[in-house]
Amino acid sequence: WQIMIHGESYKPIIAEAARKAATEVYNRIMVTHLLMDKNRPNTVAGAVGFNVRDGTFYVFRARAVIIGAGGASHMHRPRAVGEVMGRTWYARWSSASAYGLMLPAGTKMIQMENKI
Repeated sequence: WQIMIHGESYKPIIAEAARKAATEVYNRIMVTHLLMDKNRPNTVAGAVGFNVRDGTFYVFRARAVIIGAGGASHMHRPRAVGEVMGRTWYARWSSASAYGLMLPAGTKMIQMENKI
């Protein structure tokens, strides 16, 4: 009933597909806010953020926005002692930044992690 996902190979696969499909790829950008479309309610029109290495500020316009920042991981200990800790495919540094981006914009969040 469990599907094994190898997270360490997931990011390079997605990054390669993005490089092939995009005209430009911006790396190491920390998106801080989503920009809402003033003409179309409940529609994200872009995002703003900065480069984490040199502090350059960016404003992005977009027709579609996909939040891939992730939820919070490793907040709770797994039930299986010593079995699962450190083997989940979520990034260990995932800080729940997806919540911080989407909630202020009023988005409906689906398929987020939950604790049983």
